[in-house]
Amino acid sequence: MAVVLANSLRFHVQRLPAADGADAPDRPVVVFLHGLVVDNLSSFYCPLAVPVARAGHEAVLYDLRGHGRTERPASGYDGRTAVRDLFALLGALGLGQRPVHLVGNSYGGTLALHAALARPDLVAGLTLLEPPLGGAWVENMVDTLSAAALSLEDSPVPAELLTLRLRKAANLTAIADALLNRTTLIDDIAASRTFTPADYARLRCPVLTVCGEHSELVPGARELARHAPKGALRILPGLGHDVLKESSGVLRESVLAHLDATAAKTPANPSATTAAAAAVRPRAGALVR
Repeated sequence: MAVVLANSLRFHVQRLPAADGADAPDRPVVVFLHGLVVDNLSSFYCPLAVPVARAGHEAVLYDLRGHGRTERPASGYDGRTAVRDLFALLGALGLGQRPVHLVGNSYGGTLALHAALARPDLVAGLTLLEPPLGGAWVENMVDTLSAAALSLEDSPVPAELLTLRLRKAANLTAIADALLNRTTLIDDIAASRTFTPADYARLRCPVLTVCGEHSELVPGARELARHAPKGALRILPGLGHDVLKESSGVLRESVLAHLDATAAKTPANPSATTAAAAAVRPRAGALVR
């Protein structure tokens, strides 16, 4: 575990070196961005980060602003600030000029898209797991978070859980309460704008989006795959939103294949390439372009 100061905030960071020990400055560093409120870097650690490092990719995981063991300021939960946090953190780690491949789960995927649009010179690839994108996702998320905030504000759940020695659940609940009721997170998300086809058309890097067959986020993912020049969508049959937990084996295959294809296409400056991303076709799931 490490604490790194970046963008005037102390971030909890885990860094996994590539298993082969080779320092390849032109190979993208894989950076994991987790979801909102009850999520943190631990959700990625065993299912994806360790396999990614064992496959020869350096991996960086961190708790987003206000989440996990990272500091929790009262404001700054918008996409633009999250992008500043990300690249300030990479700079503090000495990775400021390295190409990165961003793997984002749920809202982390939304933040990864913001980063790719803001810094196409550094983002060499995207893997997005169930990202909320089009339609009414902002309104739906704000409604859900607002309801959760009211429930937490009126409920003594953390104290009850501590009494029952369910310390981990109590800590997660306390963090959720602090984020939803004592920061601008809900207001910042409410002020977000949805991505447009024109945004997707500006993406320079290969983009793999993974969704469960029964997820309500599939329509937005299809639109991204349709308009991104190097976009692909993989549908995992029989699953809903939580593909990270429900399909770790198939998901791991898909992510590693996409990382290898992206790394093979990445020059020292990712923005210099004009080659199309290689098609990634693991054994399970349907690929839609």
